[in-house]
Amino acid sequence: MSPSVVHLTSAGVSLVLRIHPTGLPEVTHWGRALGDLTADELQLACSVAEQAPTASGADARIPLTIVPEHGDGWFGRPGVVGSREGTAWSPRFAVVETAIGGRVLDSGETVSHGPGGLRILARDEWAELELELDIALEDSGIVTMQAALRNTSAAPYRLEALRLVLPVPTYASEGMDFAGRWGNERWPQRFDVRYGLHARESRRGRTGLDAALMLCVGTPGFGFRHGEVWSLHVGFSGNHEHYLERTSSGSVLGGGELLLPGEITLGSGDEYRSPLVYAAYGTGLDGVASRHHTSLRARPGHPRSPRPVTLNVWEAVYFDHDFDKLSQLASAASELGVERFVLDDGWFLGRRNDRAGLGDWTPDPAVWPNGLDPLVSLVTGLGMQFGIWVEPEMVNADSDVARAHPDWIMRARDTLPIEGRHQQVLDLTNPAAYEYLHDRLTTLLSDSRIRYLKWDHNRDLVEAGSGRDLTPAVHRQTLATYRLMAELRAAHPGLEIESCSSGGGRVDRGVIEHTDRVWASDNMDPLDRMRIMTGTGMLLPPELVGSHVASPVSHTTGRTHSLPFRAAVAFIGHFGIEWDLTTASPEELAELAAWIQRYRHARDLLHTGEVVNGDRSGQDAAVRGVVSADGARALFTVIAAEHSPDATMRLRLPGLEAAARYRVQAEMPGMTEEEMSAIDAVGAYGLFSPTPVTLPGSILMTSGVEIPAMRPETAVLVHLERV
Repeated sequence: MSPSVVHLTSAGVSLVLRIHPTGLPEVTHWGRALGDLTADELQLACSVAEQAPTASGADARIPLTIVPEHGDGWFGRPGVVGSREGTAWSPRFAVVETAIGGRVLDSGETVSHGPGGLRILARDEWAELELELDIALEDSGIVTMQAALRNTSAAPYRLEALRLVLPVPTYASEGMDFAGRWGNERWPQRFDVRYGLHARESRRGRTGLDAALMLCVGTPGFGFRHGEVWSLHVGFSGNHEHYLERTSSGSVLGGGELLLPGEITLGSGDEYRSPLVYAAYGTGLDGVASRHHTSLRARPGHPRSPRPVTLNVWEAVYFDHDFDKLSQLASAASELGVERFVLDDGWFLGRRNDRAGLGDWTPDPAVWPNGLDPLVSLVTGLGMQFGIWVEPEMVNADSDVARAHPDWIMRARDTLPIEGRHQQVLDLTNPAAYEYLHDRLTTLLSDSRIRYLKWDHNRDLVEAGSGRDLTPAVHRQTLATYRLMAELRAAHPGLEIESCSSGGGRVDRGVIEHTDRVWASDNMDPLDRMRIMTGTGMLLPPELVGSHVASPVSHTTGRTHSLPFRAAVAFIGHFGIEWDLTTASPEELAELAAWIQRYRHARDLLHTGEVVNGDRSGQDAAVRGVVSADGARALFTVIAAEHSPDATMRLRLPGLEAAARYRVQAEMPGMTEEEMSAIDAVGAYGLFSPTPVTLPGSILMTSGVEIPAMRPETAVLVHLERV
């Protein structure tokens, strides 16, 4: 029987699959669009070369299938790892049926299609296993993959891993992913691709502050705007893995859930479904990010209302909740134009510090003798939404719920795991614990007109066992969290949830399907936030990333920065404030109000346009902007982090239309008249003068304009409009 060939193409990307009935599908091309191909050309494009026989190699070609198999002679990581008490440990699947758009393909059929999805059913009759593969190319050009493994035997099957891979060309010889820690998330790190395995594993029970976020590989020296880049992201908030593997048979990007020993045992007829894996090809890192942004914005549930200016009171009051102080903050926020007021940690029973109270989700009568309603009424009466902080998955040992139900705490033995931030993990796989939590949160939302939950998750999952047998349960805990979020949102239309996890510890496309934004980091120092926001933006568009103006002295680093610098760094995101406004001067409040008005005026562009980044040849300035979908408008932030060694620097603004002409106006908030006069005196093509200049996009993108070197820790906004 001859193989079928399927060519999917969309948004400048082609995915070509060779589907042979005696094995699993191979991807023979994933990357730049191939254009319109005839059936003969497609067959030729999908042709595969037989490897030359060697003294010690296999006598047949080793295929690079989407789920690699040891039985094919693939000596890299296998796609399915498991056994049935030592048997069925090397499955060899054969395709039974392939359907595209619900239509079953004939054997040997050649199909060209735009965006679309394939469903492939394969079986191993000897191992008594079924494998279902869902592979799709979205309108955005993103490839999504998901697999389901079913046990068709009467005997149980213990699954250890189910991985999905895509091939990448060997000339893609430079890799990049991310690392980090608390307050310092998403550091990019590059490496040369060598033979062997580059693996990033998260065993933290959450995405992780040190998470890879995505694994990229590209042509040497790729940047934001140049080079070919292939990338892979596992959309799951529990344990997971990303890896790049190069062997003599080829290179693959792969990933999936990282299962704990014995975590998945399939009984007769049972099924395990993998997380979605997202693969993006693009020109430069901006090309990859743009595909994820387009994909996320196309979802039916994507937030489309204007993203409200948010005030979070954590750095203003910490655990010291006082109605009078909070009332002053609410009044000050309302006068500035804030649209959402969020009460952070410290409102519930016994919560005067981080050592007690988690799990007792009832307003503390010692602080709130009349409940939360007086504050909620005040906030909503001022025209703002009311939000509140919760950490549902965690519990303090010093809490009523932990004392009453110690069996609700996850553990792997008869003693408790080590604590993290003085807390343990509440077992959401326990039906009683789940129902308790569901009821408490439902009561909170029903009684208090709360429209927003800042949902935190402040510790890694260590020894996360469940039930009387204390079996590993990170997989089930993650799915239970998703279910709880989904049920609360369904029961309370309009409720929004923020994913916070010690800051940016739960940032992935699994949790974002159940939330409306993420908290990128607890660190709001603008020098660090420049990088954190850029890294987070590789996956998420600005409207999904909380980005706040914090206190003049950073809570995390102790550094002091001007208000214009703090605000400019926070601007391209979901804008907000984390500052005790009662300590701000009248001048600072007026300046902050002006920034809020800038954001409210620009958010329709910021939250719908394409994010672009300037490739930096030195440390002069970071250029980050948003260009409208039709190319008619753009807004850039030009941020100088360090002192430039040069007297002038050349400013290039990427992502514009080369043939269009743009009216360009620079805005320098916070700059004194003397500084403005000094800059205006050197000319700089009038870019920084009060009178706008008009230039073609080709000059702005390619040659750029020369401007005076900016002082360290200053920022400029550049507004463009097509004329």
